[in-house]
Amino acid sequence: MTHETWGQVRGELLKSVGENNFSAWIDPITFDRLDERTARFHVPTTFFGSWVSQNFGDVILRHLISAGVGVDRVEFSVDAGLAARAGNRNVAPAANAAAHPAESSGFAAATNSAPAPRAMHRTGTDDLPGATLNPVYTFDNFVVGKPNELAHAAARRVAEGRDVTFNPLFLYGGVGLGKTHLMHAIAWDLRARFPEARVLYLSAEQFMYRFVRALREQDTMTFKQIFRSVDVLMVDDVQFIAGKTSTQEEFFHTFNALVEEGKQIIISGDRAPVDMEELDARIASRLQCGLVVDLHPTDYELRLGVLQHKAEQAMLRNPQIKLAEGVLEFMAQRISTNIRVVEGALTRLFAFADLVRREITVEMVQDCLADILRSTDRKVTLDQIIKTCCEYYKIRQADITGSSRARAVARPRQMAMYLSKALTSRSYPEIARKLGGRDHTTVLYGVRKIEELMAVDSQIAEDAEILRRMLEA
Repeated sequence: MTHETWGQVRGELLKSVGENNFSAWIDPITFDRLDERTARFHVPTTFFGSWVSQNFGDVILRHLISAGVGVDRVEFSVDAGLAARAGNRNVAPAANAAAHPAESSGFAAATNSAPAPRAMHRTGTDDLPGATLNPVYTFDNFVVGKPNELAHAAARRVAEGRDVTFNPLFLYGGVGLGKTHLMHAIAWDLRARFPEARVLYLSAEQFMYRFVRALREQDTMTFKQIFRSVDVLMVDDVQFIAGKTSTQEEFFHTFNALVEEGKQIIISGDRAPVDMEELDARIASRLQCGLVVDLHPTDYELRLGVLQHKAEQAMLRNPQIKLAEGVLEFMAQRISTNIRVVEGALTRLFAFADLVRREITVEMVQDCLADILRSTDRKVTLDQIIKTCCEYYKIRQADITGSSRARAVARPRQMAMYLSKALTSRSYPEIARKLGGRDHTTVLYGVRKIEELMAVDSQIAEDAEILRRMLEA
């Protein structure tokens, strides 16, 4: 490989990653040498090298291979002279701003995309007391499926900065379903599109902490000025301020002040506003006035999509790893808690395969992930499912196993069918026999009916999630 070849690859990278990403992360790199099928590059700092390796290493490798270079991996090392030159070009601040990303979770999947550097050294927002945004949590890295497509579309609309008919946008759902990912993605997009805008993202806990500190220091006026001067306010996990009377009072007044000025508000929580019993009724009412969107529990297709995406990226980074057919499908079927657990399981599996130098098979998954599979399979029985559904819907077990087709009984029966298939390894005929000797096609229809309703009916999706938690607790 020659420097001329690297020049050609740089041209392709410019088209692939965009001008902003190229100027901040690719342009400062210099080609060193090709050493035993490893392309070595110099970078200004250790962090810069780690960031480029994580976010652009795969795409650089792909373009090198496309250019005919015999290379299996890329490596980055610090060059003192390059660091000095880069300091004059103001590259370091862009890296430092992302040096402390939040912990990865939800639907984050490592890809070759990164947020525009200008969002990292923006003007007009440096004085805002917000949380650090995770550079992995972008829209490009968000895997969309039926359970989250409405939330994703609403988040996209707000991030475009156009006039929206809903304010606030309230996103809610269980652990690991992508709420925080979408919140960060909105913030990244807004800051990239409107660098002068004052976009403030923080958790409800941080909001409470700063308010309490302002009270202690007798400086509530500064607090009010900061939080009521923003263009977009984003508060994550609002359930944490439920029951905190004085914090809720200030949040309510801040909320009102921003809405009256036409400023956008985006909130997330683990439940719908009306279900947060300790949340001030005025706040719950205000939140209900906007668009309330829930992220449904993951389905098989979404989990499989995330696994395929992450597996593809991992295998690009380490081409020696081989993946047998059926492995990802097996994992998507058996690990059904949330995407955070699914991603962690795949990371562990690839690390194990790399260490033992063996092909990843279903048998390896069963050995390596035995604890995760056991926790997912919590020995939930059909009797427990029927009993829990009857208690939840306040009907008799004789009704759910009987012949009644009344809606008040039929829907709980279908939910029991769905949960039986999702949480146990029982076959359709076995479930059918347990539910009054029905035909297995009736169970199949009931399962599919609940799956369809979960995508369009937030109450059904919430019922399914609550029942799942009760059974897996």
